[in-house]
Amino acid sequence: MNALFEYMDRLNAPYECFEMGDYSSWFPVHSHWHYYMEIIYIVRGNAMMTCDDKSFVARVGDLVLVLPHQIHSIYAVSHEPFSCLVMKFDVSQLSPAIGQTAGAMSGVHFNSLFRVARDNPNAKLWFHEEELENFPVERIFRYSIQELQAQEYGCRTMVQSCVSQLLTFILRCWRRDGFDTDQSFALRTEAESIYSITEYIDGHIQENVKVEDLAKMCNMSYSYFAKVFREVYGQSCKKYIEFVRLCKAEDLLLFTNLDLNYISQETGFADCSHFIKAFKEKYGQTPKQYRMQNSKGASVLQE
Repeated sequence: MNALFEYMDRLNAPYECFEMGDYSSWFPVHSHWHYYMEIIYIVRGNAMMTCDDKSFVARVGDLVLVLPHQIHSIYAVSHEPFSCLVMKFDVSQLSPAIGQTAGAMSGVHFNSLFRVARDNPNAKLWFHEEELENFPVERIFRYSIQELQAQEYGCRTMVQSCVSQLLTFILRCWRRDGFDTDQSFALRTEAESIYSITEYIDGHIQENVKVEDLAKMCNMSYSYFAKVFREVYGQSCKKYIEFVRLCKAEDLLLFTNLDLNYISQETGFADCSHFIKAFKEKYGQTPKQYRMQNSKGASVLQE
């Protein structure tokens, strides 16, 4: 079974920007996560987007921010043509170097601020078209695409400037909503090891992954590991493991004809009844009901 983790060469290609739509070979975008940040701007049609445990329909002119480590997916919700502009980047590239004052280049320590934004009620990730009315979002995306295609001298610097503009605009919106950008966000080394453990969970989800084993891998006690994990991800590690399993199961329900017993085994559930119970708690219906209701939408995507 494929892992949800998506690799990006952060050293040689720290920035990617492109247009994607239902004409693309990699659409629909199945559930996945990555270490970099992603910004999506809808230019045509509508799309159902999921980000962690939230789902919503993004429409033309909407902007969606995906934070590092957030599990997300995109698929169309009608036969109408769909396309969006996508920007992917390593947010740590925008952080000040050691020994410099925070934000020596941009005045903002992006890496720290966006890491603590996860699950913050004042840091929304979805912006409607009317909220972006006076900000040239599409022009910034188009210019970044042009720079990366031309690959002229200093193109990374130019794209970094565009990324900084978008992120600064988002932070200004968050500040107006009460997000505190002035506090210190120095991340502990323990939190850093928590970030690396999620890739292990993803790659071993078919196995009987135990929280106590993960704690040992991070050289932490069970209680301390559980505390730090909850601080970083806003939920218990056990709940996160179940969430990853359900994301993989949802993809198998929508895009394969595999039976429930096989899916439950493939995604690491103890048995089929446990899978059905967990799925119903999250989605409000059984896996069979979910597949019947959404299979039409899945077939639309693959036409």
